[in-house]
Amino acid sequence: MKQPCVYILASKLNGTLYVGVTSDLMRRIWAHKHDLIDGFSKKYAVHDLVWYEQHQEMRTAIQREKHIKSWKRAWKIELIEQLNPAWSDLYNDLL
Repeated sequence: MKQPCVYILASKLNGTLYVGVTSDLMRRIWAHKHDLIDGFSKKYAVHDLVWYEQHQEMRTAIQREKHIKSWKRAWKIELIEQLNPAWSDLYNDLL
């Protein structure tokens, strides 16, 4: 099932962060984990899904992604830790 989502990946606890948007979270995270997406997440081994947020429309998901990308790192960490204080990889919870 396709559902617009904004997500944050991390390389490790308090590691490198990547903010993205997708219409198919499972497929997209699987692709990140298998380094099928060239770019930042592949280069810096950013593979753990530590936060995500579902949206009704892709337009609002894209707006939210852009907004979060403009945030300071500390704000992104606070957002992650509100939902996932242990920085667990949430991908397996989606399976």
